[in-house]
Amino acid sequence: MMRLMLKSKLHMATVTAKNLEYEGSIEIDEELMKAVDLKENEFVLIADVNNGARFETYVIKGKAGSGTIALNGAAARLVEVGDKIIIMSFGLFDENEYKGPKVAILGEGNKVVGVK
Repeated sequence: MMRLMLKSKLHMATVTAKNLEYEGSIEIDEELMKAVDLKENEFVLIADVNNGARFETYVIKGKAGSGTIALNGAAARLVEVGDKIIIMSFGLFDENEYKGPKVAILGEGNKVVGVK
């Protein structure tokens, strides 16, 4: 049986920008994407720790090392700059294939302070 399991998580990312005049998505620093194996255009679930909003969008690549976490389009209405968010992606896994998620804990400037 295949199960839908947590694949990747960026925990406690800080929203650095929002842009309503864009077709949609979340822009994520390319280094952060690599840290948890996120790909451009991958589907993600976002949870805003500050206001409890949960919503889906897709990933676009941000400049490596920039610390960028920017919400665009309609999703930008659900967050404020400075909000803490959790970015999660999921995958279908065979029970023997799943080894657990790649999780990066983020600190000041959206720098990785821990990996699980």
